Amino acid sequence: MSKILFKEYKGKTVFITGAASGIGKAQATAFLENGSFVFGFDINEHGLSELVERFPQTFQFAVGSVADKVAVEHAVAAAIAEFDMVDILLNTAGVLDDYAKTLDTSEALWDRIMNTNVKGTYFVTNTILPHMLQRSSGVIINMASIAGLVAGGGGAAYTASKHAIIGYTKQLDYDYCRQGIRANAIAPGAIHTPMNQADFEGDGKMAKWVAEETPAGRWAQPDEVANLSLYLASEAASYIHGAAIPIDGGWTMK
Repeated sequence: MSKILFKEYKGKTVFITGAASGIGKAQATAFLENGSFVFGFDINEHGLSELVERFPQTFQFAVGSVADKVAVEHAVAAAIAEFDMVDILLNTAGVLDDYAKTLDTSEALWDRIMNTNVKGTYFVTNTILPHMLQRSSGVIINMASIAGLVAGGGGAAYTASKHAIIGYTKQLDYDYCRQGIRANAIAPGAIHTPMNQADFEGDGKMAKWVAEETPAGRWAQPDEVANLSLYLASEAASYIHGAAIPIDGGWTMK
């Protein structure tokens, strides 16, 4: 995948949750390669440390869960102390529910999915948004899913959580766009990340089925979502507000 270059990102600060692997790590890499300062937040310290080794001058991180309000507040405070501001927020952290139907979804599983995917996005947004409002400027990109647009992309809890993310994104933009804030969501389909590695295990039957069912005939790579993130956060996308942009190889057009 060829690199996309945006000169406008040089010197800007990006806060990314779920930055240690998959889409979040690809987003971090893309913005770092475009000259941004990036602060990563994730429960996986190893993946974050790998980014520090590659970008020691421009990447910093904190370890913790987006579902932990205190940990979120400490991470944002560290980012502000290190980089003075946050220009762009990417709420990418999320967890799956193994396609569990509602009768197979325990209360613990429901709470885990909702606390990470929805409440975590709310915690991080509400901690960073006041800093953006002080400068009347900020871009927020939330990670939804095709499961936020149609059924079948996850189980009951995951599908509910991603529908919630899209609704939250629309309301967030509606409430604050006149104050310089722009919020959108990305809705990925089949992206080859560690979260989906189980589909490729063994004979890879599930992965092959997904590729066959996708009109484009393949899975996407995380950097393809990162490239969309670069565009959505840029001035070139300044008139895109409150949208949920699918990047799904045509899955939702069927």
